Amino acid sequence: MNLLNARLHGFLDLVTVAVFLLAPFFFGLGGYVAAVAWGLAVVHLLMTLFTRFPLGIVKVIPFPIHGVVELVVGVVLVLAMPRLLRASLGSPARTFFIGAGVAILVVWVLTRYRESPRP
Repeated sequence: MNLLNARLHGFLDLVTVAVFLLAPFFFGLGGYVAAVAWGLAVVHLLMTLFTRFPLGIVKVIPFPIHGVVELVVGVVLVLAMPRLLRASLGSPARTFFIGAGVAILVVWVLTRYRESPRP
């Protein structure tokens, strides 16, 4: 559908970072599961800061590559992360990671990754 431009996508990336940072507190995630959420926040922030789009600072990662990484992360969060974390059906960890993965995939579907974003 391509409704989101690069600038709006960047703002949603920052919201995603905040969600990953706060998830352990709101979902009651602890231990290594919380560490995974915080690690994903750091990785997502670095991807945002290093992407060649309006919110990027270093601008070394092409925006389409940013999109490929988000597609892979979204799929992994939905299909593999609950299993990797041994999160049981209905657990807060499973609910959070699947929900986060679905949200990332929705943003991926709605974003125009092929445009030439202005710095």
